[in-house]
Amino acid sequence: MDKNIGIYKTVANASRGILYKDRQSKFYAYVFPMAIEKDVKPIMDNLRKKHPTANHICYAWRIGIENQRYRANDDGEPNNSAGMPIYGQIKSFGLTNVLIAVARIFGGTKLGVGGLIAAYRTAAQLALESSTIIEKSVKVKYELCFSYPLLSKVMRIIKQNSIEIKKQDMSMACTIIISVLLRNTVQIENKFKAIHGVSISRLED
Repeated sequence: MDKNIGIYKTVANASRGILYKDRQSKFYAYVFPMAIEKDVKPIMDNLRKKHPTANHICYAWRIGIENQRYRANDDGEPNNSAGMPIYGQIKSFGLTNVLIAVARIFGGTKLGVGGLIAAYRTAAQLALESSTIIEKSVKVKYELCFSYPLLSKVMRIIKQNSIEIKKQDMSMACTIIISVLLRNTVQIENKFKAIHGVSISRLED
């Protein structure tokens, strides 16, 4: 089994912001971890409050592990001069579940499309270089259902394989919700299926 299955890179936490200057224009670049598209709006709303004089706040994000999605937004800058250069840095660093936003305060000198591309790309790069990049593992949840006499066998497998228990109910029949690393799912499924009387079903998030 490939040990890299279910491993992805993202940022540990939100950055404080990096300032990059080009011909008096100021570019404030920020990096944020994010898991769902709904995270974008509150982040951007906060940045607009933080930078009320910004002429443009451009951004790009990528989310997902197996089925990745992305979006790049130029926020009024010339087409593909801001959002895509920012997104290019997300790809270059091999990240997902991340958003990079760059607020530009115009300094009086036009940079041209080429200058804008270079400035937004550099600002995004500097912000990522100042961020803490980490590796995370994708986990899958399962529900185990079985009768009480099988509890010791089930718990033995859980302990031997260092499986995380998310929830358990031992009132009548036993029900345990477990979390398993994606790369170990086939092996763990087979171990529980080998116990007669234990049902295991994968839960969707």
